[in-house]
Amino acid sequence: MGTGRRRGLFGDFAESLLIAVILALVIRFFIFQPFYIPSGSMEPTLLTGDRIIVSKFAYYFREPERGDVIVFKYPRDPKRVFVKRVVALGGETVAIRDSRLYIDGVPVVEEYLPPGVSCHDFGPLRVPEGSLFMLGDNRANSDDSRVWGYLDEDLVIGKAVAIYWPVVRLGAVH
Repeated sequence: MGTGRRRGLFGDFAESLLIAVILALVIRFFIFQPFYIPSGSMEPTLLTGDRIIVSKFAYYFREPERGDVIVFKYPRDPKRVFVKRVVALGGETVAIRDSRLYIDGVPVVEEYLPPGVSCHDFGPLRVPEGSLFMLGDNRANSDDSRVWGYLDEDLVIGKAVAIYWPVVRLGAVH
C-alpha cells in the first residue's frame, strides 16, 4: 500500500475542473477570443451574423500589416469593438480617388474588394507613427478612419483569423 493520500472522485473532478477553467481563461484573455459581426461594414469578407476567432497573440511578435483584418477598441468609445481592414500604416500617406485607394501616391490592388465598389474621394492624409488607417471593405457603408480618424495601435485587440459560424462560411479570414 502506498503512503499517498487519495482524493477520491470529487477531488479529481474538482482539480480537473479548476485546470480547465484556468486554461479557458488563459486562452480567452491572451490567445484567442470569439467575436460577433453586427453589421455589414466588412462585406463581402465578413457578413452580418458571422462569428470569428481573433488571435490576440498575432501582434506579440510582429506589427499589423496592410491588408490585415483586425478587431480593435473603437477610438470614440473604447467599450465598443470594431472590425476593419488595415489599409495604411504609420508614416504613409493615404488617399482615395475615383474609389481607388492610394498609398504614398501609388494605387493599391485590393483583391478582397468586389468589382464596382465605390466611395467618395478622401485625403491625402499622412498617418502618424504608431497609428493605423482603417477601412471597411463595404466602403459605401462603413464607419471607419474616414469618419473617426486614425487608430492608435494600442487599441488593437488582435487579428481576425477565421470564421467559425455559420458552418457554411467556415474558413480563414483574408
